[in-house]
Amino acid sequence: MAATPAIDEAKLEEFMGQFVQDMGACATAPLVLIGDKLGLYKAMADGAAVTPAELAQRTGCRERYLREWLCQQAASGYVEYDPDGQTFRLPPEQAMALADDDSPAFIPGAFQLLAAMIKDEPHITERFRSGEGFGWHEHDHDLFEGTERFFRPGYLANLVESWLPSLEGIVDRLDAGARVADIGCGRGASTILMAKAFPASSFHGSDYHEGSIEAARRAAERAGVADRVTFEVATAKAFGGGPFDLVCVFDALHDMGDPVGAARHVRSQLADDGTWMVVEPYANDTVEENLNPVGRVFYAGSTMLCTPASLSQEVGLALGAQAGQQRLTGVLGEGGFGRVRRAAETPFNLVLEARP
Repeated sequence: MAATPAIDEAKLEEFMGQFVQDMGACATAPLVLIGDKLGLYKAMADGAAVTPAELAQRTGCRERYLREWLCQQAASGYVEYDPDGQTFRLPPEQAMALADDDSPAFIPGAFQLLAAMIKDEPHITERFRSGEGFGWHEHDHDLFEGTERFFRPGYLANLVESWLPSLEGIVDRLDAGARVADIGCGRGASTILMAKAFPASSFHGSDYHEGSIEAARRAAERAGVADRVTFEVATAKAFGGGPFDLVCVFDALHDMGDPVGAARHVRSQLADDGTWMVVEPYANDTVEENLNPVGRVFYAGSTMLCTPASLSQEVGLALGAQAGQQRLTGVLGEGGFGRVRRAAETPFNLVLEARP
């Protein structure tokens, strides 16, 4: 009979403290979604102190529910509470993150994505037993919209300002008029951002998920770029329209069942002097280097979304969201790209420049 291991009470207490923090974060998620859906944060975005009754007048919501919501948000540090006036205030920093959809710090989309992961937990639990995949298209609808809203702030902050300029000669070509493909474009946020920034160029987005492509087409119409942007329902191994001067893939290569095959197809659609920009979740090359807060988030997404998506497709390589530059470079090399370099990075993304 194995001996019962001794319990270090200090370590147990420390872990329980972490649990309370984690539980609070999970419990806050649905309240952020409520604030986002009902426009509560936007109603407080002016920074003025409000009582629950005043917020009820602004939003048409019931005061009693708002009182509890505001107290929880104050306990979470999302709003400030003034005990003298018994009022609540959304500081400008939190307003930037919670009330402004076009802010590079906007975060409610992340909670929407997490909600989809929780809804689909029974399906992934069963895949743990069967080993089968679970396609992107099979997830709850909140995943598609939440993913766009989660990644779009990072694209707003970095895509035009730093990622594209980090690629050799690309901005000049875009200014002059280039042909660009955005594969795995989802609902088209990245494609439309580039189209708005470079009016002389044309853009072709593709994704295998029909619902996302339909949403992308509507978004292009609203943005006034539909004359220069087309969207196609196609996999990364089947999109057409080349040759392209620039091909992009944003946070999607690792989701593909056959990323090597996708790389070969990109090579066939790329001009001889073209560039492939591969944007992937930030990761180092070893597990131990990724055991940090960012890796914690990405490994969770990889378990619930990315690995099941890849396993649902042919080959099912299942790179995972923490593949790292070395593994990604190997995949690109097998696909015909002999020159790969890290062009840029953020705490959340790696940007690789790949050339034949």
